[in-house]
Amino acid sequence: MIDARDTALIIEGGGTRNSYTAPAIMKLINEDVQFGWVGGVSAGAIHAVNMLSRDAERTHEAFTSFMGHPKIGGLRSLAMGRGLLNAEFMFQDRGGLLPFDIETFNANEATIHVEAVRADTGETVAFNNDRLTDEDFINLVIRCSSTMPMLMPMAYIDGAPYVDGALGDGGGLVIDAAEKAGYSKFLVLATKSRDYVREQASRPAMVRRMFPKYPEVARRTIERPDEYNRSKDRIIELEKEGRAYAFFPENMMVESTELKVPKLEANFAAGEEQLEREWPAIKAFLEG
Repeated sequence: MIDARDTALIIEGGGTRNSYTAPAIMKLINEDVQFGWVGGVSAGAIHAVNMLSRDAERTHEAFTSFMGHPKIGGLRSLAMGRGLLNAEFMFQDRGGLLPFDIETFNANEATIHVEAVRADTGETVAFNNDRLTDEDFINLVIRCSSTMPMLMPMAYIDGAPYVDGALGDGGGLVIDAAEKAGYSKFLVLATKSRDYVREQASRPAMVRRMFPKYPEVARRTIERPDEYNRSKDRIIELEKEGRAYAFFPENMMVESTELKVPKLEANFAAGEEQLEREWPAIKAFLEG
């Protein structure tokens, strides 16, 4: 066991780009790393709950073979109103696929932190252990956190509409939340390269016209580049101080909406190669 309870694990989303970081989650599970805090949004939230349920096999399948299911999504699914990714199937009606170990999840002492954004108010809402105790509700929260505006149907909790947590505070990197929770040591699993800078919206007025019913979603979309870039700068600053280890992909091979299993498996293999290369340094950081 590696006791990293003084460390927060921060997991970036990015759709099926997270097939690249899946090997890192699997390694952390198999090496029995115990974190104090695990946070993620969007696809990163899937990794986060798998980390707490200690399910390496589920981590692999969720971003590779499961994406090849006929019901998973695509342009036909989008045209039929189910979304580019069929969130209802992915998160709430899988027909027994990707079984989840809720008992192990609830027994884990780490703090879980998943964020989603209220579409009506723009508020970033955090969901932690006190609410994430029931499998159905966990799936609903992850669905909300993963709901890409316009590309997926809106999801609701207690009648309130929610969208992608990546539009919230931090722009998809929950470093602020981890620091506010009292942590000063961080392992970050990113799905964008080290030199990536999110570009500003070139036509903010058009973004606003896209969301006439939800002006706060438009505002959050426009503000996201500043939030993301600020959070990333903070992570790199912490890295320079020796308080963070950031795993940035060096050979990302897919975009966020890739659904072809062979491409996802190849991306998984690329992430695994980099992870194994960096594991000695990651292990030393966690044990230090």
